[in-house]
Amino acid sequence: MKPNICPTKQSLAAAGPLPSPRPRTGAEALVETLKALGVKVIFGVTGAAIMPVYDAFFGDEALRHVTAGHEQGGIHMAEGLARATGRPGVVLTTSGPGATNLVTGLANARLDSTPLLAITGQVPTGLIGRAAFQEVDIRGVAAPITKQTFQPARAEAVPQVLREAFALASSGRPGPVLIDLPKDVSLAPAEIPAPGQARTAVSGPRQEGHPLQIKRALNLLRRASRPVMLIGGGLITAGAAAEALGLAELLDLPVASSLMGLGGFPGGHRLFLGLAGMHGLGPANLALHHADAVLCLGTRLGDRLTGRVDRFAPGADLIHVDVDAAEIGKNLPARVPIVGHLKPVLRALLEGAGRWESRPDLAPWQARIEAWRRQHPLAYRVRGGFIAPQKVIEELGRLLDETAVIATGVGQHQMWTAQYYRFRRPRTFVTSGGLGTMGFGLPAAIGAQIGRPETRVVCVDGDGSFLMTIQELATAVRCRLPLVVVVINNSALGMVRQWQRLFLDGRLSETGLEPPPFDRVARAFGALGRRVTRPEELGPGLEWALKTSLALRRPAVLDVAVDPEACVLPMVPAGQGNDEFIPCQMEEA
Repeated sequence: MKPNICPTKQSLAAAGPLPSPRPRTGAEALVETLKALGVKVIFGVTGAAIMPVYDAFFGDEALRHVTAGHEQGGIHMAEGLARATGRPGVVLTTSGPGATNLVTGLANARLDSTPLLAITGQVPTGLIGRAAFQEVDIRGVAAPITKQTFQPARAEAVPQVLREAFALASSGRPGPVLIDLPKDVSLAPAEIPAPGQARTAVSGPRQEGHPLQIKRALNLLRRASRPVMLIGGGLITAGAAAEALGLAELLDLPVASSLMGLGGFPGGHRLFLGLAGMHGLGPANLALHHADAVLCLGTRLGDRLTGRVDRFAPGADLIHVDVDAAEIGKNLPARVPIVGHLKPVLRALLEGAGRWESRPDLAPWQARIEAWRRQHPLAYRVRGGFIAPQKVIEELGRLLDETAVIATGVGQHQMWTAQYYRFRRPRTFVTSGGLGTMGFGLPAAIGAQIGRPETRVVCVDGDGSFLMTIQELATAVRCRLPLVVVVINNSALGMVRQWQRLFLDGRLSETGLEPPPFDRVARAFGALGRRVTRPEELGPGLEWALKTSLALRRPAVLDVAVDPEACVLPMVPAGQGNDEFIPCQMEEA
C-alpha cells in the first residue's frame, strides 16, 4: 500500500491528537485579521512562497478558499464577487508567475473602481533582489495599476498593514491594493490583534460636496431647458441609485448611462434613454449632443463614452460630481465641479430642488426626445435561418427577473447585452469596462454566484472571450454552481472583424476562429452542454439551461450559433462625434 502523502482532515483526525499549538505567525495573523474584517471567501492558487498562509487556514471552516484554474481566473472571480456584492474581493497567490498572472485583473479593477485585495507570497527578505527562484518585484510591476502596494518587513506589522490595505481598497474611489508577503515574515512569530481592533479609518475626500457648488448646480439646472442626467459606475458604487431616480423624477430629467452605469437607473423607465457612447442608442447620444446642461454622476467621461471630445455635448454646461477629484476636468471641462460622495450630494440636490416654487417646463425637450426615439429605434436585421444574436439577449430578458446578475466577456456580445437587456437594479451587470478584458466573463460570473448564492447568475460570452478562461469551468463544476453560460458563437473575434469590414475594406486579418464544440467541452469538464443552431431551438435551449443547471447544481453551457454577419449597431466611428452614428439595420431578409 502506498503511503498517504497528502492526508485529508479525516486522516489527520484518525491519526490522533494534534501537537500543541505553535506560536502565532505572520501567516496566522493574516488569516485572523481577514476573518475579523468579515472576509468569508478567498480565491487563489497556492505555491511555495504563499504556502505558510494556506497552512494557516487549513481546516478553518470560517474562511472558504476557492482554487482557480489560473491566477487570472482567480482575480476575476474576486472582482465578480466585489461587483455583485459591493464587498472587497480577496485573491491569494504565490510569488513570481503567480503574482504576475494577477496583473490584468489588477489593471481591470483599477480602471473599473472595483474594491480588491491581492495578497502575493514573496521570497524571503534575505533573497529579495538576488534573482531567487520565482522572485519578481511585483510591487514595482503593480504600482501603476493599484491604489497602493505594501510589503510588511515584520510579522508584527501584518495585521495593521492588512487593515490599512482593506480600508484603502474600499474608501474614496475603490480599487485594488496589493500586499506582498515575504515567506520569512509569514513564518515569523506575531501578535494577533483582538477582533475589535480590526478596522482602520482612512482619510478620504469631502463627502457632502461644497455647499456653494451645490447651489451653483441647482441654479444651472433650474435655468436649463434641455438637461440630461448622465450616470456612471460611481453611482452604483455609492449606493445612490434611489437618489438619482428621485431627482430625475422630480425634475423630469432624461437619463443616459455609460456602460458601467447600467443598472443604476431602471431600464424601461420612461425617462431612461439607455446606453450612450460608441455603441449607444440614438436617442441617448442625440440628447447629450443637443443638451444645454449635463449632470454627470460618477463617470470618468472616457473616450468610449464621449467620442470626439470637442463634439460631446458641445452646447452644454457640465456639472461633474465624483468622489475622485482627479477625474473632474481630466477629459472635459466642468462648469460646476463637485467633489464628494454621490449619495449626500444627490440628497442635497433633491432637497434644494424640492424647495423650488416652480420648475422648468421640459415638455418641448421631452417631445423632441420622443421624436428621436421614433426615428432611431433599437432594431436589428434578421436573416432567414440564422439566429440573431440580439434575439438571444431579448430572450434572456424575457426569462430572467430583475434580480438576475448578468456577467459578460468583452466584444460584440457585451455590447448587444448592454443595448438589449433591461437592467433594472444596481449590481446586476458585471462587465469589464475600462480595460476591455476578454476572458473576464466566466470567472467573474463564478465570483458573482459565490458572492450571491441565492441569485440567478448568467454569463453571456463570445466564443473568443470564452476560450481565454474556459478552464474555470472546472472551478464552477467543483463548486457545484448553478450558473448558466450562453456563448454567442459567430466563429470569430467579432468586434475586430466588424471594424475590418466597416473601415478596412473587408480585409479580415486573423479574426476567424475555429472554436471547439463548446457543448462537448462543457460535458468533458463535468458541466452540462447543449448546442443551438436554429431559431426555433433558442427559447427551449435557454429554458433547458436555466432549469437543469438549477435542478442539478451544475453549470450549463449553451452554445448558440448566431448570424456571423451581425454587427453591433448603432456605432460611432472612431474620430466622429456621437451624433454621427451608423444607425441600426432594420430590414429583414
